[in-house]
Amino acid sequence: MRLKTILAAAACAGILATPAVAQDKKVRLQIGGAFPSSTTILGPAQQRTIEMLRTLSNGSIDAKLFEPGALVPANQYFDAVASGSLDAAWTGSAFFTGKDIAFAVYSTLPFGPEAGEFLAWMKYGGGQQLMEEHFKRYKIVVFNCGMISPEASGWFRKEIKTAEDLKGLKMRFLGLGANVMQKLGVATQLLQAGEIFQALQLGTIDATEFSMPAMDYALGFHQIAKFYYFPGWHQMSTLTHLFVSEAKWAEMSETQKAIVKTTCDAQMLNEFADSEASQFKVLNELKAKGVQIKFWDKPMLDLFYEKWLEVAKEQAEKSPDFKKAYDSLQAFRADYKIWKDHGYLK
Repeated sequence: MRLKTILAAAACAGILATPAVAQDKKVRLQIGGAFPSSTTILGPAQQRTIEMLRTLSNGSIDAKLFEPGALVPANQYFDAVASGSLDAAWTGSAFFTGKDIAFAVYSTLPFGPEAGEFLAWMKYGGGQQLMEEHFKRYKIVVFNCGMISPEASGWFRKEIKTAEDLKGLKMRFLGLGANVMQKLGVATQLLQAGEIFQALQLGTIDATEFSMPAMDYALGFHQIAKFYYFPGWHQMSTLTHLFVSEAKWAEMSETQKAIVKTTCDAQMLNEFADSEASQFKVLNELKAKGVQIKFWDKPMLDLFYEKWLEVAKEQAEKSPDFKKAYDSLQAFRADYKIWKDHGYLK
């Protein structure tokens, strides 16, 4: 659904330009984007968020998006929003697991839930409340503001036939999936989107995961690494977020706050649909360019899962916050499985 269609529907519902909005004091909202605006799917998603905030508020939310690093480096967004030196950031909590490993649970987990199940836990299973309570300690108001469907598992210069082939590789990897790869002898590092191609080109890394075919293709990884693996066991769905400083949030009226929440929900739906619709054409193009599409066999997937269970246990023992969030998600998934087994084709 295009932005104009969303806004037209909102107007019909009487959301736009209501007297309450018209009387609201203008609030400036400078938002740091985690991804370059040229990034496929994520770039338009960031900009769509800005446009909806401005339009739905009739301009009373004066939102402006800044490229990564224009205000502060993207890897410093968390601290900047927490301190109030940055109004807001469109980013993902998984980028800040060095701050708190529990943040991974609110963004993406290896062998984690697919989109419907993840949203169900977030909105109706307690996930949203846990996330909000956790971020409140850092004086950040947080919203789920984007979602993408499954990612690819990664790009490799050489074919990976056994676990032995992974040992010694240097690989860009996000979140707790990196911990799994480390257990298999991979040296991982977290690079921002705009840094990956050069690192791959210079040999600083031997392999990388970033996202799904449409995004990876636009970043040019296929020019260097020709083996592309599926499925993305480490990110079966991924939530991104809008961080807002508590001080900036306090400046907003109740109507403006409602618009922020509504914007993020609408943007999330739109982005997920875009991510689902954009992959098949690109996969065909990658094959035509000589990329070899590979699938992990069952022994490799079983090995990844075995190591993931080890990582989850270790993190739960080290972090009470991780354990609280992870246990909540796992309990919900056990109940959800009853519905999944009954309601969905196998």
